[in-house]
This record gives sequence, structure tokens and C-alpha cells, in this order.
Amino acid sequence: MKLNEIFEKTKNVRLIAASKYVDSGTIKNFFHLGIDHFGENQVQALAQKKEILDNQNLDIKWHFIGTLQSNKINLLIKQKPILWQSCNGLKIAEAVNKRLDYKLDTLLEINSAYETSKSGIELNKAIEEYLQIQEKCPKLNLCGVMSIGQHSKNQKEIKQSFEETFKIYEALQKYGAKICSMGMSNDFELAIKCGSNMVRLGSILFKN
Repeated sequence: MKLNEIFEKTKNVRLIAASKYVDSGTIKNFFHLGIDHFGENQVQALAQKKEILDNQNLDIKWHFIGTLQSNKINLLIKQKPILWQSCNGLKIAEAVNKRLDYKLDTLLEINSAYETSKSGIELNKAIEEYLQIQEKCPKLNLCGVMSIGQHSKNQKEIKQSFEETFKIYEALQKYGAKICSMGMSNDFELAIKCGSNMVRLGSILFKN
């Protein structure tokens, strides 16, 4: 898929370039093509790339989209990402909240694929956990949910995992949820059809 096609298909949602496998030079090139939101899976990589690109005065909005290890909390906070997309429960939320000295926009990661290889809160606990984090973590601004589609060749199964997340998102809108982050390179079009308003694209972008 060509870049202009990707831009056309994502014109009504927020496009996050998942830049895990590319260097700062490639990020700079894509920034000049019109992408200014980038997501990193590892805190160390985010810090290194951010430092290089900050020195070039590029106004990049960084997202953290990977599993946060407790020994990397301080480093993540120092980066001041625009959005922490992968808060996967109350325990890590409280640990981050305790060390924050600013308000951090955050998404609750939901495991709607029912896959043990994926992190995220179980569907049946998601709403309760979301409200607990809101109550106990005042420095986290919970503003929506994130999930990864089911790893399957069956479109119905993938669609179901997105629909399950979207139902949770709808239920949380009255509590301030505005972001439903679903969809990656292989399934973003389906995710958008299921209600996603933020997609995280890596390989489909950077292989162009």
C-alpha cells in the first residue's frame, strides 16, 4: 500500500507511526512527510531517538505503546510522552502515579483477544479497573482504551476482538474516554470500521 493510500484510509483517525524498528533518520524523513505522532515499544529507544530529534528542533509527539517495566518508570516519566497507551492495570498505574510530577494522558490496555501472549486487562475487569485507576491515580489522565486485535487469519475473530474493545470504550465515554486505539498494519482498516479513532502502524508505513 502506498503512503498516500494509507493517509487517505486514516484521514479520519489519528495515525501513530510505530517506529520500533527504524532509526531517528527515518523518523525525521516521515516527519517531513506529514507524520508527527510516533510510538515506541521500549523506553530506552524512545529516550535515545527523542534526544537526537529534539536536538534537531522537530516537534514530534511521542507515544509509549509497549509494556512498561517497573525499572523504566523514571526514564519514561522523564520523556514526558504525549500519551502512555499501554497501562495494563492498577498496580503499574499506581507505581507511575506515585512518581509523576505532571499529568500524564493514559490509555488502559485491554486484552480483548484473550491471548496469554498479549498484555492488558481482561475484558470483564476493564471497566472496574479503569474507574479504580481514575480514583486512585490523580496524576494519570485516563482518556480511553487500547487493544491489539486477535492474532488470527479469521477476520470474524479479529473483528470480534475489536468490537469487544469498542463496547468497553463506549461504556467509558461517560467517564471521559475519548480515545479508542485499535489497529496495526495488518488490521487497521477493520479496526477503523469497528470504531477505532487511533491506529498504530509500523511495517506498512516503513516498508514503502
